[in-house]
Amino acid sequence: MTAFPLLDPPVARLQRAEGTARLGFRHDGRSTRLTTLFQDGCARVGLPHPLPDLPLEAILINTAGGLAGGDRIAVKIDLGKRALATITTQACERIYRSTGLDALVENRLMLGAGARLAWLPQETILFDGGRLSRRLEVDLEGDADLLAVEAVLFGRAAMGEVLRHGLLHDRWRVRRDGRLIFAEDFRVSGDIAAQLARTASLGGRVAMATILCTAAAPERLLDAVRARLGETGGASAWDGKLVIRLVAPTGLALRQRLEPILSLMLAGRALPKVWHS
Repeated sequence: MTAFPLLDPPVARLQRAEGTARLGFRHDGRSTRLTTLFQDGCARVGLPHPLPDLPLEAILINTAGGLAGGDRIAVKIDLGKRALATITTQACERIYRSTGLDALVENRLMLGAGARLAWLPQETILFDGGRLSRRLEVDLEGDADLLAVEAVLFGRAAMGEVLRHGLLHDRWRVRRDGRLIFAEDFRVSGDIAAQLARTASLGGRVAMATILCTAAAPERLLDAVRARLGETGGASAWDGKLVIRLVAPTGLALRQRLEPILSLMLAGRALPKVWHS
């Protein structure tokens, strides 16, 4: 009889979602055209038929239906000179409970001279126990213009959910011609509800958004933006940048403030249809 040594039982490896999307746009002298489309894993891209006189639109789709610890998503957007595009997401991104690892999201935006990009993902919802580390890297060339928004809901207020543990680390780096013009790191972890209850943070509110606009002379929009913000937000303009902060008690209240401001920043153009579906 042959004796076999005892082996350690196999360790189950949790399945992770991974996805990569790359998009390239070029202006051919008359209009902007899609030149690069790559999608892999759970990352997919929808391309609605463009309406006349409106920028091309791309819709980022996570077929995994949300992100959990250890999942990874990477998106790269490349706009050539004078190209115009709007990038959004199919729905709110959900960050589910993690067993310890962070969900990682890396977004890289590159804009050639004269290009204009509206980066308009819908809200991110952080569930209790969720962990998200997200990076936004932007390289602007010459007079390229960027409108970018990131909105976060800390739990589902309608479900009475309270975030007792979790992590959100949001890192922004924006450069123009290689020079850093905007940098921000937002990090909250542990008992998130207790930290957000502080007056110096969100004052107990559970929804927030940051908007960055690098258009020419953004100071001209400052008064109109502040009129739409109400008492739960603020806006500042300096050195060719307009930065807007919003906080709200619910996701719905945040949307009601966010949509008019974004429409203003889009010069009256409507938000992508998926924002209303």
